[in-house]
Amino acid sequence: MSATAADSTVTTNPAPGDFASLSPRTGAELARYPVHDGEHVRAAVRRAADSAQWWEGLGFAGRRTRLAAWKKVLVQQLDRVARVVADETGKPFDDARLEVILVIDHLDWAAGNARKVLGRQSVSPGLLMANQAASVSYRPFGVVGVIGPWNYPIFTPMGSIAYALAAGNTVVFKPSELTPGVGYELARTLAEAVPEVGRYPLLTVVTGFGATGAELCRAPGIGKIAFTGSAATGRRVMAACAENLVPVLMECGGKDALIVDADADLDAAADAAVWGGMSNAGQTCVGVERVYVVESVAGRFLEKVRAAASVLEVGSATNEGQLGPMTMPSQTEVVRRHVTDALDKGGRAIVGGADSVPAEGGAISPVVIADVPEDSVAVTEETFGPLVVVNRVPDVDEAVRRANATGYGLGATVFSAKRGEQIAQKLRTGMVSINAVIAFAGIPSLPFGGVGESGFGRIHGADGLREFARPQSVARQRFGLPVGVTSFRRTAKVMQTIVGVVKARHGR
Repeated sequence: MSATAADSTVTTNPAPGDFASLSPRTGAELARYPVHDGEHVRAAVRRAADSAQWWEGLGFAGRRTRLAAWKKVLVQQLDRVARVVADETGKPFDDARLEVILVIDHLDWAAGNARKVLGRQSVSPGLLMANQAASVSYRPFGVVGVIGPWNYPIFTPMGSIAYALAAGNTVVFKPSELTPGVGYELARTLAEAVPEVGRYPLLTVVTGFGATGAELCRAPGIGKIAFTGSAATGRRVMAACAENLVPVLMECGGKDALIVDADADLDAAADAAVWGGMSNAGQTCVGVERVYVVESVAGRFLEKVRAAASVLEVGSATNEGQLGPMTMPSQTEVVRRHVTDALDKGGRAIVGGADSVPAEGGAISPVVIADVPEDSVAVTEETFGPLVVVNRVPDVDEAVRRANATGYGLGATVFSAKRGEQIAQKLRTGMVSINAVIAFAGIPSLPFGGVGESGFGRIHGADGLREFARPQSVARQRFGLPVGVTSFRRTAKVMQTIVGVVKARHGR
């Protein structure tokens, strides 16, 4: 079966250069998709650039109406879209449904708030320029390229796509080669919602591997690239974009920590640690990979974690379970290396162990290892699998120090009855959840992004809308001055008057 970027219908005649989308649960072929070359990508960008003029011209109200129609289609077809997400990633169906629900909420927020955030705003011209009227507006880039991941193949890229569209851009989307069908579902539902898409493509999907993404970065007419993936791949994306000075938004993963204070609700903290570390088979950039628990409550906390994690079922072809298989089979070797290193360096297996990781691909049972040295790769490198390291610390200050002792800086979680806000302020991360886990990702008004190796730029919220627009400053003279300050007719007496005003106002 084959699909094209212009039409999401599937045929039975695969063309040369096609690749297969496979089910992580069964290994069966789901569909085939074309490997788009540079010529195709450039043509897609040109069509998107032509459409961008029409889309921007609709204004905020016109765009909001059409994005609201798209939201309605996504609501009506929620289960259909979620089934594609579940089939291509292997995650449980209800987890895929939750992902689509979050997309709907974010799409609604972006469309509903774009005018308020990006519309023209008057600003004070100041005393010296009192004869001017000053304003700032935010104009779209034109065409935004989005390179999406496979772990949350609809929620993560829609954090860019929805906000970019609401800001007045058109989008060319390159989904992961592991989840291309999700990209076509987004394009299909948008086309159903907006009749003009047949003439003015707003969301064009290009499929393929790294070379296709590189062509998108270099395509003439691209105004900005939004990328989600590893820091190593992010650097290559930035290098490609630098050739044409194309600005980039980078979301590059994390090694997120959860801190458990002595006064924390241990039941809630343990539940958060297990869900944050094991949901989506641990394949979550803001998932819990490290836990630092204060010594005085460590024993009770570990027992609660053991009880919660040990009953989780790993899905198969016939049973969904709470955990699906690894979406990318090669990631299994990374998890095995981290588990082995943690145990070899003295860590204690609380749940699972080396036997939890299969020899090749497939599903990995939950693994919890305690008392792992901080130089273990299980602590220093992103695992992206169902492994949680739990280390004891003498106090919260030491927990913060260890949590910050990484090049990453994406998200974090704090459980504390009284000091949550205080602890959060000390963490070098872009986001923090207090007495919950990953809550920030579900709040559309909060910006999402990190620092350091976790990247830069923000999706979601007002910052996310501004990320896909360029500020334009306008100064309009309301009335002329007797002698212009910015004129060769300016006299020494005029300058003396200006200096006197400045000294009187600012020299006190």
